[in-house]
Amino acid sequence: MQDQIQDGSHVFIFLDSKRNWIRKVVAGEEFHSNKGIIKFDDLIGKPYGIKVESHSGIIFQIHRPSQTDIQIAMGRNTQIVYPKDAATILIEAGIGAGARVVESGTGSGALTGILSRAVGPSGQVYTYEIREDMYIGAKKNLEKFGLTENVTMHNQDILEGIKEEGVDAVVLDLATPWELANEAHRVLRPSRYIASYSPTIEQTMKVCKALGKDGKWGMIKTLEVLQREIMVRENKTRPTTWMIAHTGYITFARTMIVGDE
Repeated sequence: MQDQIQDGSHVFIFLDSKRNWIRKVVAGEEFHSNKGIIKFDDLIGKPYGIKVESHSGIIFQIHRPSQTDIQIAMGRNTQIVYPKDAATILIEAGIGAGARVVESGTGSGALTGILSRAVGPSGQVYTYEIREDMYIGAKKNLEKFGLTENVTMHNQDILEGIKEEGVDAVVLDLATPWELANEAHRVLRPSRYIASYSPTIEQTMKVCKALGKDGKWGMIKTLEVLQREIMVRENKTRPTTWMIAHTGYITFARTMIVGDE
C-alpha cells in the first residue's frame, strides 16, 4: 500500500531546481506561486510522487520531503553541516537505530533532525545550544517537521558539562571543540565515537592534538568530503561548473579504556 498525503502532511512541491517549496497540507487551503494555484484538497488521499497541474496549467511534482529538503527549509542562520558531511558522520561514528547521541551546537537544528531520524524512536539525541535565539529557532524547526519525540534540548553551554552519560556518540560543531576532549571521553561508552566538525585546519589541528594526549582516544582520523554533480545530457555529459568542495574537516576518534576505568 502506498503512503498517502494526509491533512497535516508536509509535501515537497517541485517545479525545478531553483523553484521548489516545502508546505504543510491543510484541508481547504491552497498553495500559491507565480506559476499558479494548487488546492491542497486535490492532494489529500493521493500518493507521494504524483504530478499535479496548477490552475494556470503548470505541472508540478509532489514528493515526500527528504532530509536534504528539510535541511534547506530550516534556513541558514548559521553555517549548516552539509548532507555529504552529515552522512559521513552517521556512518563513521556508527550512529544508527537505538543510539544515544550528544550534539553541540544545535544551530538551526538541521543536523539534529538528521540525527533524530537516524537513531529512530528507540534512540535519543541530546543537543546543546548556548544562544537562546538559536535554541528557540531550532525548537520551532524541529517541531515543524515532527522531529522532537526523541530529542532533548538544552539551552546551555556544553563547555559547562554534559548531563548525559553512557552515550554512543558525541558530535561537535563548535569554535573550540578541543576543550571537550576529556568531557566527551567521560560520558562516552568504551570504544564509542567523537565526531568533531571544523571549518579550518587550525581548529582541526588543535582537536587532533587534544585527542592525542593521555592515551584516551584511539583511531584518530580526519576526513574532508567533496561532492560534484554530473550533468548527464546526450552527447554533452560533463561535471557541473560549480561543486560543493570544502565545507569542513571532520575528525573522528574512539574512546580507549585508561588505567582502572
